[in-house]
Amino acid sequence: MASNFHKKGMIRVEKDKKAADKVKEQRVTYEIYAEMPDDGNRYEVIDGVLELMSPSPTASHQSIAVDLCFELKQSCRSDYLIYVAPLDVILSDTNVVQPDAIMIHRSRKHIVTSRGIEGPPDLVVEVLSPSSQKRDRLKKRAVYEKYGVPEYWIVDPETQTLEQFHLDEHGKYMLMRLYENDEQVSSSKLPCVSFAVSQLFGDVLQ
Repeated sequence: MASNFHKKGMIRVEKDKKAADKVKEQRVTYEIYAEMPDDGNRYEVIDGVLELMSPSPTASHQSIAVDLCFELKQSCRSDYLIYVAPLDVILSDTNVVQPDAIMIHRSRKHIVTSRGIEGPPDLVVEVLSPSSQKRDRLKKRAVYEKYGVPEYWIVDPETQTLEQFHLDEHGKYMLMRLYENDEQVSSSKLPCVSFAVSQLFGDVLQ
């Protein structure tokens, strides 16, 4: 019985993999993405292309994301909704992403729906991993910029820094500041933000 159960499980996984591979061959919309069978992987859709996300986050990656949300909730929760991945951010029919952390002003809570977040958040954050650096710094930055996310942070566990980007008057991201050590993170767009960047790395495995 156990052998048959294992065999059935293997067949189902193989079918799910074939279904995902078939989806990758076509222009992907949110509807196609939402109907994909769960094959145990996480995907994003960038400009109509289905992209496999990196393997499950490391303990350090998760620790940073959770600590970041804790710091944001300490000072911002009365004005903002704060979420941690995985949660779909649907920027368009062909751009569906899952930032590591998200913040939305409560006056815009209508963009939070049963499908996820439908529209640009006020802040998105990506915590880098070795396999995600290029996508986070290039592809996803370009998508967030295109759809008007006002503020984008990149947190780098290796250098223990936080890069803060703001949209300029031309709709392009400008690096406002690189935070490190005990420097206090603040934002002209998000006045409630206030924490030392070192607070994010206290439990990072060396």
